[in-house]
Amino acid sequence: MDNFEKHIKKNKEQFDGHKADRAKLWANIEAKLDPPKQKGIPLWKSPVLRIAATVLIVLGISGLLGISFLSNSNSESTFVSRELQDIDMHYKGLVSYQVQLVQKNESLSDAEKAEFLSFMDELDVEYEQLRLEMQNNLDNDLVLEAIVSNYRKRIELIENLLRQLNKSKLKDDDYGYTL
Repeated sequence: MDNFEKHIKKNKEQFDGHKADRAKLWANIEAKLDPPKQKGIPLWKSPVLRIAATVLIVLGISGLLGISFLSNSNSESTFVSRELQDIDMHYKGLVSYQVQLVQKNESLSDAEKAEFLSFMDELDVEYEQLRLEMQNNLDNDLVLEAIVSNYRKRIELIENLLRQLNKSKLKDDDYGYTL
């Protein structure tokens, strides 16, 4: 043991008499620390943000009210538009899948693919005209039938093309063996 440790052990009672004032000690430490930095005005206290939030809420409520009034006045047209959406959802999936099959087909040249897709584009233009007629409420049943037949024409074109490609592929593959 060195002298310092011996001194502490001999005078232990003198050290016990003095206790540190923790509050005073912490106050000195806190005074030496940097004050916490403010990052700016909190968002909820910003007047610009409050105004923007109010405007958004008013626009949202007025938009919802406007939509509900429009939907009540056009109940028959909403039924037709739902029917059109169902038809679109069903046939668009079929058509897009078959168009992808044609585009991925390696036995077709780029010119043949472009020619085929131009036919599909013409049918798309016809479809858009039918949709405009549907919005003008021109005999909705006939327009719906025309839209369905438009989709059927597209599918029939694609199926015919794919059938012809498969037949030509089978003829090329049917070389057989002779013994």
